[in-house]
Amino acid sequence: MKFMKLGSKPDTFQSDGKFVKYAVSDLDSDVTIHVGEVTFHLHKFPLLSKSNRMQRLVFEASEEETNEITILDMPGGHKAFEICAKFCYGMTVTLNAYNITAVRCAAEYLEMTEDADRGNLIYKIEVFLNSGIFRSWKDSIIVLQTTRSLLPWSEDLKLVGRCIDSVSAKILVNPETITWSYTHNRKLSGPDKIVEYHREKREENVIPKDWWVEDVCELEIDMFKRVMSVVKSSGRMNNGVIAEALRYYVARWLPESMEYLTEAAASSNKHLVETVVFLLPRVNRAMSYSSCSFLLKLLKVSILVGADETVQEDLVENVSLKLHEASVKDLLIHEVGLVHRIVDQFMADEKRVSEDDRYKEFVLGNGILLSVGRLIDAYLKHCSDLTLSSFIELSELIPESARPIHDGLYKAIDTFMKEHTELTKSEKKRLCGLMDVRKLTGEASTHAAQNERLPLRVVVQVLYFEQLRANHSPVASVAASSHSPVEKTEESKGEEATKKVELSKKSRGSKSTRSGGGAQLMPSRSRRIFEKIWPGKVESSNKSSEVSSGSSQSPPAKSSSSSSRRRRHSIS
Repeated sequence: MKFMKLGSKPDTFQSDGKFVKYAVSDLDSDVTIHVGEVTFHLHKFPLLSKSNRMQRLVFEASEEETNEITILDMPGGHKAFEICAKFCYGMTVTLNAYNITAVRCAAEYLEMTEDADRGNLIYKIEVFLNSGIFRSWKDSIIVLQTTRSLLPWSEDLKLVGRCIDSVSAKILVNPETITWSYTHNRKLSGPDKIVEYHREKREENVIPKDWWVEDVCELEIDMFKRVMSVVKSSGRMNNGVIAEALRYYVARWLPESMEYLTEAAASSNKHLVETVVFLLPRVNRAMSYSSCSFLLKLLKVSILVGADETVQEDLVENVSLKLHEASVKDLLIHEVGLVHRIVDQFMADEKRVSEDDRYKEFVLGNGILLSVGRLIDAYLKHCSDLTLSSFIELSELIPESARPIHDGLYKAIDTFMKEHTELTKSEKKRLCGLMDVRKLTGEASTHAAQNERLPLRVVVQVLYFEQLRANHSPVASVAASSHSPVEKTEESKGEEATKKVELSKKSRGSKSTRSGGGAQLMPSRSRRIFEKIWPGKVESSNKSSEVSSGSSQSPPAKSSSSSSRRRRHSIS
C-alpha cells in the first residue's frame, strides 16, 4: 500500500477523554470548534492560514462575540477534520488509501486551496492520487470502497469516476503484462477455472484471465455495477470471465440459506439480484456463458426476494437457453408451473429457429433436444408435487423427436402411478397414452409386461411388440411400425402367442414345473392375459411344444366348463 507523509513537526494533539482534544502549545487556545460529538481547542492563526472557510467561520463567530464554532456537516467527521487541522499546524500526518478520500472531501469543505496558501492540502492530495493511488490496483479498489460513505462529496470531486477508470483500465490490460499484486485464493476446477495460457509455452505462474474478480467482488453492488458496466461495454473482455465475476459476486454476498433471503436484508438482496441480471451477457443458445445451475439458483432467489417481473422473465429466457445443461436437482428447487414456463420457452425458441437448417443441425447434432427430453422425463419421475394434469401437460411439451426411446417416460409414469394409487382406469389410460410401447427397450418391456399397475391393454401392446421384435424378420419390423394388435387376425395372434411362449422358455432357461408346460414359463399375469385374448391358443402352443420336444407325457385334460369360462372373458 502506498502512503504519503506531510509535515515535519511532532504531533502535539492530546485528548482529554473521548470527546475533547487540544493542541499543546505555549499559547492558550483561542478558538473552540465542535465537530460532531468531539470538541477541539485550537488556535486561530494556523487554521486561518490554510483554510478560507475557517476564515469566514471565525469572522462570523467574532461578530457574535464568541470563540466557539460548530460544524455539523463535515465530510469524514472529526477524524478527517483532525488530520486537516494537524496539517495546518505543520504536524506530521500520513495519508493512505483508507483515509485519503475522507481527507480530500474535508479539505474541499474547509477550502484548503492554493488561494489560501501555496502547496496547500488539496494540491498535495491530488498529486498523491495521480502519482500513487490510481497507479496501484489494490489502492484504487480500497479508495473506491471508501467513496460510498462520502457521497455526494466523493462523486462531485470525481473521486468515484477516477477510481472506476483506474480499476477498469487495469482489468482490461493484457494479463501477461500485469506486475501488481492481486488476490486469487479461489479453488476452481473444471469449467469454472478460467485460465489464459501463453501460446508458445506454458508457465507455472501464468496469470489467470479472471485474476481481478475476487478483488472487484469486494465492492458494494452499485460500485461493482459501474465497474462491470465499463468493462462489459468495452467489448474487450471475454463474456465467460464476466459471467464468472457475476457468479462469484452472488456467492460472495448472498446468504447460502434461502430462508435468510427474505429477512431484514431483502431489499438489498433484491437490488443485488436485479443488478446481476442486468449485467448478464446476452447471447444465443449456443453461446450462453453462465451455467444453467447458476441461472436456476438466481431465478429462485429472484422469486424469493420479489424481484421485478421483467427480471424473472429475463432469467427464464436465459435458463431456457441453457436448459440442456441443467440437472434434475437444479429443476427440483422450482415449482412445477415455473418449470413448465421454462420448457415452454425452450420449445418456443426451438420452433423459432427451426427454419434455420444450419442451427437446427447444430442443435440436433449436439443432442440439445435429446438432453432436454431426458431431463424432463427424469424430472417427471422425481418431482413429488405433480398432479395428473401437470404431469401430462409437461410431458406433452416434449416433441417425439426428443424421445427416440421411451424408457425414461415409462419409469416416470410407473412412479407416478405407484405414488397415486387413487387413479381411475380412465386416468391410467390417459397417462399411459403418453408413451409409445414400440419405443421401449427390451429391459423396459420386460418390466412393463409384469407390471400390475399398467392397464391390461398396455400390457397386451407390450407383449405384442416384444413378439414382433423377437422374430427378427423384415416383415415383422414393417408390421411393428404400421399395425396394432387389434388389426391382427385370430390365427396370427395364436401363432405369435405360441412364439412368445417358446421365446419365454428359451430366455428364462428354466424347466417347467409341469411336464411340457410352456405357458408356465411366462409371468402369471402375462399368461392370464394371453389366455383371455387367445383362448386355447396357449394350450395348443404348449401341446405343440411338447410334441416337438418328444415328451411322453400329456398335459392334464381341461374341462369344457373351464374352456367356456375363458371364452366368456376373452377380448374380441
